[in-house]
Amino acid sequence: MKKVLFATINPAKVKKYKEQLKEKGIELITIEDLDFVLPINENGKSAIENAYIKAKAYYDVIKIPTIGMDNYLFIEELPEEKQPGAYVRRVNGKRLSDEEMITYYTHLVKNYGGKLTAKWVYGMVICNGKNTKEYSWSKDHFYFIDKPSPKRNPGYPLDSITIVPEFNQYLIELTKEQKEQYKAKDKIDEVVNFIVQNV
Repeated sequence: MKKVLFATINPAKVKKYKEQLKEKGIELITIEDLDFVLPINENGKSAIENAYIKAKAYYDVIKIPTIGMDNYLFIEELPEEKQPGAYVRRVNGKRLSDEEMITYYTHLVKNYGGKLTAKWVYGMVICNGKNTKEYSWSKDHFYFIDKPSPKRNPGYPLDSITIVPEFNQYLIELTKEQKEQYKAKDKIDEVVNFIVQNV
């Protein structure tokens, strides 16, 4: 089985692709499987730039195909200077825990009337020694509200304040069937194919 490093400490990101990749003969290992963490300055201006920074830094040390991934959050009602962009988890220079993120974003939503329209833009970069490949995709708009669900998804705290318009429910509280419908918009199959073709 081919080993590929996913340069992330986010368990939810790994879980999303691990099983499908295993079926295709690829074993995802993560930063937690290594004996060290590289100090990386994620100072890119987009999800793709930050994904590249992570993938290249770890590939240069580990020398196995490496995936970098990042998310860019765009919120319609916010002025440009307040857009989270690639710094969804880093606010005023501080990396927020899951609970701190929920607190920060619910306060932000309250300040703008209790509801914000948002969308995720994703970037993935693979360094495999021969070349670097990149892939970007986005999801439909959804809403943040200022009252969080009590349920949590480790690594994806904003699921607790996200309302999926087609179901008018918290993302974290969708039924199994609803989750399957919603996941279809995640382009998981396309992302898995991109990884398989480029590692």
